[in-house]
Amino acid sequence: MSRWAGQPSIKGSTEAVRMALLTLNTIGITFVWGVEQTYCTPYLLSLGLTKSKTSLVWIAGPLSGLIVQPIVGALADESTSKWGRRRPFIVLGSILSAICLLTLGFTKEIIGFFVPDEKVAQTFTISTAVLAIYAVDFSINAVMSAARSLVVDTLPIEKQQTGSAWGSRMSAIGHGIAYATGAIDLPSILGTSLGDTQFKQLTVIAAIGLVFTCCVTAWAVTERILIATRHDPRKEEGGFKVVGQIWSTIVHLPPRIRAICMAQFWAWIGWFPFLFYSTTWIGETYFRYDAAHDAKDSGDALGEIGRVGSEAFIVYSFITFFGSWILPMVIRSPDDESYTQRPPESLRGVVEKLNKYKPDLLTAWMCAHATFAGAMFFAPFARSFRFATLLVCLCGLPWNIASWAPSAFLGVEVNKLSGAAGSNASYRRLSHDSNVEMEEMNGLSSPSILDPDGSRAAPKSSGTGQLSGVYFGILNIYTTIPQFIGTILSTVIFSILEPGKSPELAHNAHPDEHHGTDGPNAISVCLFIGACSAVVAIFATRKLKYL
Repeated sequence: MSRWAGQPSIKGSTEAVRMALLTLNTIGITFVWGVEQTYCTPYLLSLGLTKSKTSLVWIAGPLSGLIVQPIVGALADESTSKWGRRRPFIVLGSILSAICLLTLGFTKEIIGFFVPDEKVAQTFTISTAVLAIYAVDFSINAVMSAARSLVVDTLPIEKQQTGSAWGSRMSAIGHGIAYATGAIDLPSILGTSLGDTQFKQLTVIAAIGLVFTCCVTAWAVTERILIATRHDPRKEEGGFKVVGQIWSTIVHLPPRIRAICMAQFWAWIGWFPFLFYSTTWIGETYFRYDAAHDAKDSGDALGEIGRVGSEAFIVYSFITFFGSWILPMVIRSPDDESYTQRPPESLRGVVEKLNKYKPDLLTAWMCAHATFAGAMFFAPFARSFRFATLLVCLCGLPWNIASWAPSAFLGVEVNKLSGAAGSNASYRRLSHDSNVEMEEMNGLSSPSILDPDGSRAAPKSSGTGQLSGVYFGILNIYTTIPQFIGTILSTVIFSILEPGKSPELAHNAHPDEHHGTDGPNAISVCLFIGACSAVVAIFATRKLKYL
């Protein structure tokens, strides 16, 4: 039997403050992703890579998610550190990510210091930039894995949707800050103190922001300390222990968790090209159809494309930000039919009238898939950056729900498997090959984080999510495999439609090396295929109604 010390707690005098502190690290994480998604594709194109080669670089994201998140989750689940199971991974991972970000931003200077020959330095610069992207993705995935599990471990079962909704809000804030700073001409405001280009300054700001937000969350949250787990002689020992546990859990996934994972799988075939290429798509659309001739000859084409894409995504971020606050009030929680989000006084009357007609989260998730698909079906027909911006903005609310629904559903299921939803069984095993079991509380529950005095505590609130790291790691496997598929598809599409170097960004290349711009934009074709996958996700999500 597992032995624990202490109780989880969060600093703060109100529920809003506690939720904000618990999920604050999401701002830093999404800021990093926002900078990477906005600038790294045009940055690699500006170094002379073709789109097909650039798409292969982005295999770093799914590869890191496939490897890092499940392993970090499983290791953290059994960590007996005095600092807790999740916080050490959050803090150390953020510091490593910051170092890698700075290496990415200042790659040319670092290589130039050691390699004076320009032609040789160009090759080393590209290689180092690619390795830095891989290092950023691997380290940030470790932070993400621990951060999501921290929310599940800390909150009682009826607050899982609230925690996921706050994570979505912080994600919207992080993306909004990233796109807003990306749209501003930072060198003209900050000078060259943080670097002489937009991209360098953004990597410095992102590195500082990530470490700061992660340290604040680690300071604000106190975890239960795992003292020891029950030894199971049947379990593998040594290097294959974690892999064996993950594989066994995947094979024996409960039906509802498997259905959640499959819905995520089909949805992410669509979301992957949207998240990584849409800002570049908007920038290219602007340069091809809207930009004046002198703008096309800009000396900082990377900054121009990044700024145009960021300006479009500022509107998108406003939509996701307000949606992250409003949607939880008008969508019914998946865990408890009697539980409803408490609205502000100014909206109480309207929200209470709508309670009768509130859709459940499952229906909202299916509608999100449908809206995303409907918007992206029109991507190949965009002939102005304004229309492209409109299509991107239509995906704002669907992204809110796509970010929130899987975590909310999985958090509820994990806590139910932990015995938090009932008290009939003495023990409830979390997987068929787990050495962690949870003892029934026999009607006794520890004080809730959001009710420190325990006055409203109830047995069903006492979920611990002991193997939340493993289950969220498995969900991430179903998120990253579609990214491998998307990478292969985009590589093939780019090789066929746009096999040369970017005419907008690769100014140092010979004109004969540039690809043509007469046919359909290759990125828009990838977005169209993603829309088809989102249609399949509707039916995959619908299966949850019958399980």
